[in-house]
Formats: sequence, structure tokens, C-alpha cells
Amino acid sequence: MVHLYAYQGSDDLHQRLEIDAHVGGVNDLAFSHPNKQLCVVTCGDDKLIKVWDMTGKKLFTFDGHEAPVYSVCPHQKENIQFIFSTAVDGKIKAWLYDNVGSRVDYDAPGHWCTMLYSADGSRLFSGGTSKEGDSFLVEWNESEGAIKRTYSGFRKKSAGIVKFDTTRNRFLAAGEDGQIKFWDMDNTNILASTEAEGGLPSLPCLRFNREGNLLVVTTADNGFKVLANTDGLRALRTIEARSYDASRAPMEMKVSTSAMITSTSPVVSKVERVDQSSPARPIPITSGVESIGRGIEKKPRNLEDVSDKSKPWELTEIVNPVQCRAVTTPDKSDSKVVRLLYTNSGIGILALGSNGVQKLWKWTRSEQNLSGKATANVAPQHWQPNSGLLMANDVPGNSEEAVPCIALSKNDSYVMSACGGKVSLFNMMTFKVMTTFMPPPPSPTYLAFHPQDNNIIAIGMEDSTIHIYNVRVDEVKTKLRGHQKHITGLAFSTTLNILVSSGADAQLFFWNTDTWEKRKSITIQMPAGKTPQGDTRVQFHFDQVHLLISHETQLAIYDASKMERIRQWVPQDALSSPISCAAYSCNSQLVYATFMDGNIGVFDADSLRLRCRIAPSAYITPASSNSQTMYPLVVTAHPQEPNQFAVGLADGSVKVIEPSDAEKKWGVPVPADNGIDNGRTATSSTTNTSEQLQR
Repeated sequence: MVHLYAYQGSDDLHQRLEIDAHVGGVNDLAFSHPNKQLCVVTCGDDKLIKVWDMTGKKLFTFDGHEAPVYSVCPHQKENIQFIFSTAVDGKIKAWLYDNVGSRVDYDAPGHWCTMLYSADGSRLFSGGTSKEGDSFLVEWNESEGAIKRTYSGFRKKSAGIVKFDTTRNRFLAAGEDGQIKFWDMDNTNILASTEAEGGLPSLPCLRFNREGNLLVVTTADNGFKVLANTDGLRALRTIEARSYDASRAPMEMKVSTSAMITSTSPVVSKVERVDQSSPARPIPITSGVESIGRGIEKKPRNLEDVSDKSKPWELTEIVNPVQCRAVTTPDKSDSKVVRLLYTNSGIGILALGSNGVQKLWKWTRSEQNLSGKATANVAPQHWQPNSGLLMANDVPGNSEEAVPCIALSKNDSYVMSACGGKVSLFNMMTFKVMTTFMPPPPSPTYLAFHPQDNNIIAIGMEDSTIHIYNVRVDEVKTKLRGHQKHITGLAFSTTLNILVSSGADAQLFFWNTDTWEKRKSITIQMPAGKTPQGDTRVQFHFDQVHLLISHETQLAIYDASKMERIRQWVPQDALSSPISCAAYSCNSQLVYATFMDGNIGVFDADSLRLRCRIAPSAYITPASSNSQTMYPLVVTAHPQEPNQFAVGLADGSVKVIEPSDAEKKWGVPVPADNGIDNGRTATSSTTNTSEQLQR
């Protein structure tokens, strides 16, 4: 059974809920906040982990351990929410809140163990005791599932399980042999120990408060002691003073004799001095209020945002490197970059080469990059697990004919890709292949996760069909037919409950995602003299209604609710080469389009009016730009920064590009009455007489 209590302060404590959680004992519980919902995670002798909301409703059941589950550790890293669990057979598993199953499987020393993160969430530890009575305290390299360091200082064989805690991102404490032992996280040798004036059991339980200035430890007579450093004593005296000021008797607590151990103990004083010598630097906030506040802060209106009709509008043209910021990722690919994605957290970028190998680069927090997000000010690091594994796809002998495709799960935990062979699902932390499916023929040509259920995948195929595949049950639920050539694009709209597909036949199909029946098909209207050849890409606007269509001959905006085209732009003037790729900015206010001559165009998304041209001389080095093949094959937009994008080039390099510090944004919006100048207006069309509509 699990009992939940509500605490309002003082002695106002009452039971709120009773949950019959597990068959057998409940071994551990912890609070978590998946999707900002307060929940409690439990585990038990029935080998299960369960997640409950505050009404007692069961939200998830995780089944996969082969022994009773001893402990749980919910955590959030970047934007990935997960649960570590440990079983009495020493198996550690990790679970996402999605019912897909365990993501990792580690072997823990000590078997019976608990797991804890440091206060800032950057370091992972486990402590436990084996059947033979040997106790362990270790730090993990969580991306590898390998032990980083093992702490020494445990001496006595134990019949129970050692307990430990962390504080201040610097210290560890564990109870063993009737003592409390302390370690500096960066040193495997024991730092200090204390018996806390005696009376402790062989394996005491202990816990720091949030500030790390108080440590509570259980006693052999079923009481507890509170150890305090100078800051802790000061805090306790403040609490006592407040209780007297309020004319209320202090709350009664059952404690043993000598309940308060102060810093008179020389050993505790030693730890206290180390604590106080640590630099009092504020830790940068990486998520939450700071990020939100920055986004909604009201800034003075920039005069450039106001159309000055007395001054003729001019297209912003960036031709020199000093006019923008660009950084090249190190360790470029050995083959051309054919697919490119930012991680959804915004801290990394993932490139798929034509050789089927994926590379991952990550930015880290530093003095030059306080946010830790992707930026053109600092070069990222090529990230690879210590195992040396590569995220490499099966590639057939005729790799030039293969169509690479890639999709990233919304929590960045795994990536799915193919390059002419079967589809592989990779773990983004370990680079291990979790599963493979859909071996050719036909070969996959486009991949898309269902936005509401990452177990459902839409797979466009070389034979023009679309397979709706359920990863969890390894089954194709249905096949969608209608295209005449291979699939080149897929996009879901949860607002309209549709899947839009595009093909090399220059057709768009609209499918109902409830029944998977075709609602309509449209043939893309080609500019005069152009043939419907080449890939057609589709991407939904942030509003999930407007749809961006990109083809080498045009950019177009469709209203997907009416399945009608409302805007079209064709290459012209300085941007007259074929389009290689296009993408919405994260706020869907801009469209980034790359061209086969190396130019990049930045358009207003609503009107498709060009507001900025970035010449290849601004971001490609002269030595490379002499090559006729040097141009962006793909473009992708940062998921949180609307003015940042990245391009993948034919030489295997990736460039991250932002406006200069002086400009902050790409050009000036085109006034509505000035868009016709220089022939750069978007061609608008609300009729589709030449398009073949099928119901």
C-alpha cells in the first residue's frame, strides 16, 4: 500500500489517499513531474514500476525487470523525462513515459542499490550492497552505462543495504559500520567520518536538506539525530525564533538523546570548512522561469520593425563574413550531408551523410555560451560515446541511388534512420541499435514519427506506398496507396487530424489519421516550361494549418484545411538557381531556402516576400567556394531561436548561421505596398483550376 499525505504546515498533516499499488511489498517511491503533472512513482516485489497521479489514477506500468524492483529515481535531463529503476538482481533500467519499454540495461555493483543525481542533475551515483555483504558507492557515466569511479572506504561486511545521499554538487555521505562517511565527489578516497556521538545503527539511513547545511541520520533506538554546520545552526535558530514570535509551542518530535550534533565535532567541522571554502558562484538556470521570462520580456520596439514609408525599402544582402555569424562543426563528415536536424532541446545538431553514418555535435555551457544552446559564437563538440560506436546504417552497394531519411523522437532519446537498407532505431545516449525493421525491398525513402504517439511511424517507400508502422508490436497497421513515384515528404497535423504526403510525382495527398483514408490529392502546379521532377518537401506551419511546399522550381504555401494553394514564389533575379531545400523558422515567421548556387534566401513566411539574401561568400571559405558542388543540400531551423539555422554542405561540413550582433535578425520586413518592386513579390493564387482535385 502507498499512503499519500497532505501537509499544510505546523502539525496539520492528514492522509489524502491510499493506493493499493503492488502485489507484495512497496520497496520505494518518489515524486516526479512528467509533462508538469505531479505524480508519484512506485516499485515493488511484483517486479513492476508504476506511475500514479494525485487522484490515485494509474498512468503507466513499466514491466521488464526479472526480479523485485528495489528503487526508483525519476529525473529530467534537458527536455528528456525518464525513470531509472534498480532490481535486486543488480539490473538497472531506464524508462521514458511512453510505454515503449526499457531504454537501457546496466549491471550495478552491489546489486541491491539506490541511484541519486547530484543537485544540479549533472552527475549520477549509485550505492548498494551485494549478497556477500560488500558495499559499493560509484559514479556513473550515464551515456555509456559504465562506472566512472568507485569510492573506497567501506570496510565491514554488511547484512543490510548501505544508504547514501549527495549535497551541494560536491559531497557524498553514506552510513556504514555505525558511522557517517563523507567523500568529495571528485576524490575516491574517504574525506571524513563521524560516529555522531554514538548511538547509530550499523547501516543508518541519512538525508541532507536541500541547502546541504543539515543532515538527518537514524539512530539505533528508532529516533534520529540532526547534524548541522554553522549555516544550519543559524537556520534552526531562525526557525525557533519565528515559532516563539508567533506565540506557538514548537512542534514535538520524537528524537533520541543528544539529538542535535553541532559543529563541535572535529570531523564534522572538517567537512564544514570544506563546504564554506567552495566558491559561492550562482549556478546558471538552464530551464524554467528564466527561459520563459527571457521569451516574454517586453523589449522596446525596434524602429526597424516600423515601416518608414519615406525611406524606400531595400533588400538586405549579406555578402561578407563580417555581416553575419557562422561556425563550422568540427570533424566534418566523409560524405556529403544529405539530412540535417537540430535536437529538440536545441543543444545539438545531427547530420546524416550519404554514406549512412550519422554524426552528433553538442554545445556545452561555458562563459562564452551561458545557455548551453546551439550558437554560432562557439563551435560545438563532436559527441561520441566512449565505446566508439558509430550510428551507421546499412547501405547497399549502389549507395548513390539510396534515398537517406531520418526522424528524431520528440524527447531526443532515439533517432530513426535508413539509407537504402532497413530502418534502424538508435539510442541517442549510447548509439546502440535498439531495433531494425522494414528490410528492403522496397526501401524506405522518408520517415516521420506520429506527434502524439512515437510508437506510430509513417514510412514513405520507394514503391510509392506509405506504411503506417507500430514499433511496439512490430507490425504494419496499414498501407496507403495513391502516389505514382517514391515518397519524398510526410507531415502530420494534429489540429486537422491529417497526414500530408508528397512524392517525386509532384503530387500531394491528404490522409485522415483516424481512418487512414484518402481525403484529397493535388498535383502541384509547375511554372511554365518546368517539368514535375525532383523531390517535393512538406512542412507544417506552427499553426498546423498552413503548409510549406518546397520543390526545386518553387516555394508554395497551402491552406491544408481547404487543401488550396494561397502563395507561390519561383526562383528569380539574384535567386534564380534551383531550390535545394527549405524550412520554416521555429516560430514560422520566416522561411529559410537554400539554392544550388550557394545562395540562401530568408523570406517572410506569410507573404513569401524575400527580405534577405545571404551570398555563399558570407559563409563558405574562398578555398571551398571554387568548387561548383559547394552548396547547401539541406537546411534546418533551430527549435527555439527563430533567427538561427544550419545548413549541410556537399563537402560534408555543417554551418550554423545567425545574424550579426549588430543586426540581431535577418533583414527588414517587406512593406505590403513595396513588395512588387524588383519583381520579388510572391505570386498569389487562390484558385486551382489547373490542379487535379480528387475526392
